[in-house]
Amino acid sequence: MNHRNEKHCSRKRAEPLMNSQTPSGRLLPILAMILAVIVIWYLGAATMNTGTILDQAERMGKTVEFSTALADSMSQARPKLPAPHQIAVEIWGTTIAQQLTSPRNILFHAWVTLSATLLGFLIGSLLGILLAISILNSRAMDYGVMPWLVASQTIPILAIAPMIIVILNSIGLAGLVPKSIISAYLSFFPVAVGMVTGLRCPDRIQTDLMHTYNASPSQIFWKLRAPVSVPFLFTSLKIAIAASLVGAIVGELPTGAVAGLGARMLAGSYYGQTIQIWSALITAAILAACLVGLISFIQRQVMTTMGMVR
Repeated sequence: MNHRNEKHCSRKRAEPLMNSQTPSGRLLPILAMILAVIVIWYLGAATMNTGTILDQAERMGKTVEFSTALADSMSQARPKLPAPHQIAVEIWGTTIAQQLTSPRNILFHAWVTLSATLLGFLIGSLLGILLAISILNSRAMDYGVMPWLVASQTIPILAIAPMIIVILNSIGLAGLVPKSIISAYLSFFPVAVGMVTGLRCPDRIQTDLMHTYNASPSQIFWKLRAPVSVPFLFTSLKIAIAASLVGAIVGELPTGAVAGLGARMLAGSYYGQTIQIWSALITAAILAACLVGLISFIQRQVMTTMGMVR
């Protein structure tokens, strides 16, 4: 087991050094995937919405040609599945056409969700790093806490989010804090697990060499274990920031919030505004991609400074 783990760690440390792919080479597969998703999306929207139009016409005793139903399926006010261009128009109309501070502007709602996401991500990341360091240095923490960390992630967040919000509201904590705590709950686990793996990654021969230099435990940590764990940390942070965004959105659903992407989805579900729901979902996806991209940029800068990326 240790031999297998050392091989995995060696491979993980070597990955950044072999990353010589050009930006265009990385961008083309992403664009191809986006194009494929859009084509499949249009096919799904045409199939679902055309069937609805034909069924409604049949119940009303009318005859509608398939070509006409297909054309109408791309411009329904409340389609089963909005077409991509309908969502693009909705996002454009709720950003450019509205003041930035207006509740009608989707960027206003995105900022409300983003603030809870970042606070929860900060809390969860710090907690995960501290837990990882504690587990590394204490066998009791390893055997006593690690199983509970794994077990905590088996509880559905939709089940505990209302309880967290009710408990915090009862002690006077409302608004940003409950959503941030839910975000932290989802984001601390990948950071803790990733950091534990990274901190344990140095080979036995490396730690023995540090001991021959009479290095103290703190020197071994800062000069060996911490640098080796950097790739693992940033990989975990990418997962954590996306999970934190999900937690912020979920935290907005049971509170009856009037601001935030979760509140935007909830309002759309109340009134059957599927385009509004999907525009909020796409905005959340774009926000998550931007956050992950920001962490990737920081990772490359840090690892370039450390000499781990060519």
